[in-house]
Amino acid sequence: MKIKKNFIDALRIHVKGGHGGNGFPKFGGIGGKGGDIYVETVEKQTLAGTLSKNPEKRYIANNGGHSKQHCIIGQPGEDLVIPVPSGITVTSDNNKNLGDLNVVGKRVMVSQGGTGGNSRNKFIGQKGQNRNINLILRLIADIGLVGFPNAGKSTLLKAVSNAKPKIASYPFTTLEPMIGTLDYDDGRKITLADLPGLVEGAWANVGMGHSFLRHVERTKVLLYIVDINGFRLGPKYPHRSAIESVILLNKELELYRPDLVEKPSLLVINKMDTANAEEKLLKTLKDLKKIQKVSENFPEEMRPAQFVKFDDVIPCSAKENQESVNHVKLRLRDILDFSVIEGDAMVSQEIKLREQVKRKLSESNIRILF
Repeated sequence: MKIKKNFIDALRIHVKGGHGGNGFPKFGGIGGKGGDIYVETVEKQTLAGTLSKNPEKRYIANNGGHSKQHCIIGQPGEDLVIPVPSGITVTSDNNKNLGDLNVVGKRVMVSQGGTGGNSRNKFIGQKGQNRNINLILRLIADIGLVGFPNAGKSTLLKAVSNAKPKIASYPFTTLEPMIGTLDYDDGRKITLADLPGLVEGAWANVGMGHSFLRHVERTKVLLYIVDINGFRLGPKYPHRSAIESVILLNKELELYRPDLVEKPSLLVINKMDTANAEEKLLKTLKDLKKIQKVSENFPEEMRPAQFVKFDDVIPCSAKENQESVNHVKLRLRDILDFSVIEGDAMVSQEIKLREQVKRKLSESNIRILF
């Protein structure tokens, strides 16, 4: 299944550092260094904006100036800066991470200008670094919404935050990520990202595929949402019950990156305002308690190896019941705050253990390498 989208969250570009200027052998003159190329985080920038400013996706820095009789030191080539949004990971074509840009003003060099001509290189200016790089956007939000199309993610986002997503009763209303802010009475603010609906096989890049899954990597908490009535993508697809939806969402994330299922998580069972919802809820909650056994009804390749341990399970009607929405909002804050405290405690414990090991190594006169 191919889904058309306008949102750009990955861009491959070509970068070439400036050529170093030639030296002047007679007077020992040194050529100017070629310009470097940087990628820098800029406010209110998008990858679509980066592309529109340079559709050819080729960036070449200025060359260094030659050494001359009346200008022994050549002028350095001007550096080139490529503006990108916050949340960008820069990688080379061989998947080497060149840097993460999560703060406005941070920059990373992606192409070094060539050295100017001098006595060590026979006064011949050197070529600048010439390569392709990838700009990959991974949204930074406190909480990420995970669910199959039409589960009610956009409706819930609108109900709990200031976001205004498009809402309709058909799959794939959301074709690009949207971030809303949850405001609390004491001034606390939490960001929540509504992400394009998953389909079975997203881990293998089916549907929105990796374009969706990469955006859950940097969230601290995952909010799973399923329709109590289940879901069917189309006539060619089987109907999935609510519990089957949970199992498949679990598997999709696990196949993409196993550690995603270890994130703190909340499960919202949505559309409780529909017919026979209470009866279906009782069965779903019962099945959740024996989810591993229920998963045995699936083919082996569709069963999760590790099951998500939900911090809470909340029945909700994002469309009709504001009280249930408010409860979800409060629990998200509780789970997020607890995960941050727990994470800080683990970091603190790791630091203490490292210090203990260092002391013991020092007492034993063993060289410390970390």
